[in-house]
Amino acid sequence: MKPTDIVHLKNPGRPVPLPDGRVLLSLSRPDLDENRNVSSLVIVENDGTVRPFTTGTRDSGPVLSPDGGSVVFVRAGEKSAAQLFSIPVDGGEARQLTDHQGGAGSPVFSPDGSLLAYRVRVVEPGRYGSDDKIGADAEAPRRISTLTYRRDGAGFLLDQAEQLFALRVPGPGAPADALPQVRRLTDEALGAGVPAFTPDGTQLVYERQTAIDALSSELVVLPIPETPTGFLAAKKTDDAAKKDRAKAADGADDDFPAPDRVLAPELGGAFEPLVVGDTVYFLGVQFTGVDGVGRTGGVFAVPLAGGDPVRLTDVSTVGVGGLPLVLAGDRLLVVVENRGSDELRSVSMDARDVPLDELPVVVPSPGSVTGVQVQGEQVHVTRRGTDTHGELFRAQLDGSDLVCRTQFGADLQGSGLIQPVEFTGNPSGGYPVHGWAFLPAAEGPHPVVLVVHGGPYSAYGPAVFDEAQVYAAAGYAVLLGNPRGSASYGLDHGRAVVKAMGTVDVDDVIGLLDTALAHPEFGGALDPARVGVMGGSYGGFMTSWLASHHGDRFVAGISERAVNAWDSFVGSSDIGYFFSESYVAADRETQWATSPLAHADDISIPLLIIHSEQDWRCPIEQGQRLYAALKLRGAEAEMLIFPGEGHELSRSGRPQHRVQRFEAILQWWQQYLPIG
Repeated sequence: MKPTDIVHLKNPGRPVPLPDGRVLLSLSRPDLDENRNVSSLVIVENDGTVRPFTTGTRDSGPVLSPDGGSVVFVRAGEKSAAQLFSIPVDGGEARQLTDHQGGAGSPVFSPDGSLLAYRVRVVEPGRYGSDDKIGADAEAPRRISTLTYRRDGAGFLLDQAEQLFALRVPGPGAPADALPQVRRLTDEALGAGVPAFTPDGTQLVYERQTAIDALSSELVVLPIPETPTGFLAAKKTDDAAKKDRAKAADGADDDFPAPDRVLAPELGGAFEPLVVGDTVYFLGVQFTGVDGVGRTGGVFAVPLAGGDPVRLTDVSTVGVGGLPLVLAGDRLLVVVENRGSDELRSVSMDARDVPLDELPVVVPSPGSVTGVQVQGEQVHVTRRGTDTHGELFRAQLDGSDLVCRTQFGADLQGSGLIQPVEFTGNPSGGYPVHGWAFLPAAEGPHPVVLVVHGGPYSAYGPAVFDEAQVYAAAGYAVLLGNPRGSASYGLDHGRAVVKAMGTVDVDDVIGLLDTALAHPEFGGALDPARVGVMGGSYGGFMTSWLASHHGDRFVAGISERAVNAWDSFVGSSDIGYFFSESYVAADRETQWATSPLAHADDISIPLLIIHSEQDWRCPIEQGQRLYAALKLRGAEAEMLIFPGEGHELSRSGRPQHRVQRFEAILQWWQQYLPIG
């Protein structure tokens, strides 16, 4: 795989089974010519052929109406905010349903199909282009009095929170040029999560923060107005009227319905609700204060009328992914993290603390399930595997008859994917560390690149990963692993580095490297004299830390979007005010001692520092401070800065920047770890 082959990384969205057995889904990919990620809706026919369903290149998020006759989806314009559109299942013209200045998304049908709940980015007047006479540089200053006020990738939060709205779905005879009646339903300081309707369609359940500066969230039960009174008429007229209507539609003059009750207010984190009968099932994390890091998520249940939540899955062994729960008869389907893979498993709705090995597997490892929907006795899933970036699969609910229905990855496979070799590292303390090696096809020994993931509570896995494929195709033996602190190995593994960053995780990373270098199965394919280390975010921290504490093991390093100084991270990062205390300590002395910057004088290997200008997770000052410290004492260091990008550059940044990043990384390795 070459850097430009990222155009073959096709990402199928959540499947939407149609009544006749076909499946609708969104399909996105990087487009180098357009220099953006494009997305369209496609239909997978019963024979596996794929045909376009919409003509847009910014279409996503389809949902099927309860009667199966129409699809509502999200469409963005070239320079306009995303809005909701509707189109008949059997084809036709897409009809616009919303015209909100900040854009609309996350549509959810009521059970009878008469209402559509959705989220709207409600912008403060005078900001974000809401006034044509006020440019971005001329906006009024922001007066901030909270710790939570911005988020990487989203920007400032309090003046553009996403609120819940509802619209009445137009009937067959409604004029095509008229927009439906709408009403704003919430006024949450930090916005409202994706809602779920109750079975009778009279209430919504959604997630909100318990307080602005709290890490915890809760579920709110909100009654929907019983009559159309209060739903605002909206028609496309002249520009002046449209502005008045947009102001009204965004709820400037609304009386918001008051929440009826709060569910699970003291759990810690509660999100992705699913209402079945008189019970709300949801994903959650148990914690208090700021001590929420490294904890396993679980499946919970709470009575809709209120009461104490119960945990259906075991806290020690089961960590759930972020995908919503899906009802399958008398069971729930849930994506579970397991040893670097995301499996689909099922859990009984009356279960209590069920351990991982007792949850039936529906779609197994290796790979990662990315979308799920049930139709009758079958389940449709989108899934990444060792030879594809994403395909549509179908299986029976008991896990039998798993078949792949698409070939989205054919072009990627044609580029020559390298299959991972699974192995277990053994640090000096004897703790097993799970990992994978990607070995070049040519005969070794090869220079080695040790890659450390971010998080730290995340995980590498065997599924197709462009970083590993590009470096291995260039001639490097690539090592990936999940040291203590990673997700998908249980609670103790994930919490092992809390207040212990740079200790056992370092042991595990070095142990993984040592095991690979001496592994008999690799047959001398790895050159122990030519080893480099790289990583992003927490992986960048680890790279900088290893460079200063174990520099004799490496020829060079690449530290990307790293945390290099915990003290300044507290104030500059969107998560710094709690993350530093949670993982390191509350006192400045310990924060500084655990910072790679404090040990910069011990870095002797060449170091490339990569950062993005708009990264608010690990802000650019983290890279600048380390770069300056190295250059001021004459150390060999370079800095690569990407304009207009945030923390997610390597995964979802502008395609040309992603290619340029790969090219710069390969140039650095060729300079210090030449092939051949």
